[in-house]
Amino acid sequence: MKNGIVKVIGIAAALAAFSAPALADGDADKGKKVFNKCKACHALDEGKNKVGPSLFGVLGQPAAKVQGFKYSKALKGSGLTWDEDTLEKFLAKPKALVPGTRMAFAGLKKEDDIENVIAYMKANGG
Repeated sequence: MKNGIVKVIGIAAALAAFSAPALADGDADKGKKVFNKCKACHALDEGKNKVGPSLFGVLGQPAAKVQGFKYSKALKGSGLTWDEDTLEKFLAKPKALVPGTRMAFAGLKKEDDIENVIAYMKANGG
């Protein structure tokens, strides 16, 4: 019985390691600097909309759902959920992922910057 429990725990740990998103390796401290490019339009404070919506709690949520923000028809109709993979694609090329989005930002060119800013968002309420 004891060996069976140990095997189950070992298998669960292995599965967790293989299913962890690659972006989990981002550096939140470096991401804070990258987020400076975002903070003119976005805040990580709950309910604080600027030119863009608050990014508080956005990870894991459907797109275009922040209360009090007027979204483009394109983003409302996108059907996206802000998981790490979707956010990675959006941060790289917003208009390619959501043609018609009003987000004027062209995107982050460096994959490390994208990973780091997502790590920063995760560590700070995003």
